[in-house]
Amino acid sequence: MRMKYTISLVFIVALVIIEKENNIISRVSDKLTPKQTPQTPLQPSNSASALGLLKLNGSSFSTLSKLDPVFTLMKRRLENYTEQRSEVIGSAGNRKHILLLATTRTGSSFVGEFFNQQGDNMFYLFEPLWHVERSLTLESGGTNATAAARAYREVLQGLFLCDFTPLESFIDPLPVDHVTSALFRRESSSSLCEESVCSPFVKKVFERYHCRTRKCGPLNLTMASESCQQKEHRTIKSVRVRQLETLRPLAEDPRLDIKFIQLVRDPRAVLASRMVAFSAKYNNWKKWAVDGDVPIDDDEVRKLKGNCDNIRMSAEVGLRQPSWLRRRYMLVRYEDIARFPMRKAAEMYKFTGIPFTPQVKDWVLKNTQASNEASGVYSTQKNSSEQVEKWRFSIPYKLAQVVQRVCGPTMKLFGYKFVNSEAMLTDKSISLIEEKIFIQNFL
Repeated sequence: MRMKYTISLVFIVALVIIEKENNIISRVSDKLTPKQTPQTPLQPSNSASALGLLKLNGSSFSTLSKLDPVFTLMKRRLENYTEQRSEVIGSAGNRKHILLLATTRTGSSFVGEFFNQQGDNMFYLFEPLWHVERSLTLESGGTNATAAARAYREVLQGLFLCDFTPLESFIDPLPVDHVTSALFRRESSSSLCEESVCSPFVKKVFERYHCRTRKCGPLNLTMASESCQQKEHRTIKSVRVRQLETLRPLAEDPRLDIKFIQLVRDPRAVLASRMVAFSAKYNNWKKWAVDGDVPIDDDEVRKLKGNCDNIRMSAEVGLRQPSWLRRRYMLVRYEDIARFPMRKAAEMYKFTGIPFTPQVKDWVLKNTQASNEASGVYSTQKNSSEQVEKWRFSIPYKLAQVVQRVCGPTMKLFGYKFVNSEAMLTDKSISLIEEKIFIQNFL
């Protein structure tokens, strides 16, 4: 009697597992062929424990299966589930998800083009988190770091799975029937201007960031989602994520094979570039450059220190290579890309596991030998070797000193040398870049 009760209990438990696993099969299939619906987290599979139950005692279960045909059916259904799940997950086994992390004026638009130029194989998005940051910005001009980090992560997760729904809620004005004319820098993403995503042109509808390669109507995000699903790889560039640690759930999501590339640049060069590109926001710095000492406790200086600290802390996490980041993190200095563009591009592609195509190589060669006329503030065409040293002649020595004081630990970590005089700052025969190799365990 006791044995019969135990057998029945095993059958009930196993059948419950079957039902639960069948639901999971459906959800996994939905996630690997995303639709315009909000994503739900993929629950861990219990198949291993169920199959382990079957293997606890081979001879006993063999006897049980002869006694009760329901057990045979249960065993067959569990085996079929395992085969189906392997096929579903294996179908996306080669897909790569690349997140290029940076801050403003570090050359991220230029480096992003390394992936944007991949062609039909790549779905590339340029700064989609701009909408999230804009929506969450407080009256003070800042954002709630915790709320922003969560929103950034959820939107990135959705986009990597070709679901634009999380992003839509941050676009202003809100898309109508998944159609918007307000997506930030649409024209900077080749994927959003392809023929398959190009809806008929609509007169009298203004789209600030319209496609330049062809005449398209407002962006249909459903069409964009469908195009995304057809691409083998997906890359997103963002200068808005503050801490790499906040993205850990993406690395642990079984639906994603994500790689993080963190792009850094000498903080002194970044400040010099921002004073030109964002002139109105850097009036205090320009004033300090002309007259008076820089108040080290000023909000602008504290903001600079905070930015440096965030970059350094993210890099320290990545360079430590915790289990969730092992073989998923790469640190690249802008200065190395500018000096050795083809070599660094090849290294990045090798890290991601994506083929370095002739099309990308041609673009790198062409766009790292640009004329002065083509090398504007926001241009992705650079005479890259010249860009490395240019900042040294535009930033006053006393501002360089301030950066060295508040960003010292960050500069040391990345191998940027300090200057101790104006003469040293402007002496091009003295390199301010240490030859340094960061983790290369992916090679």
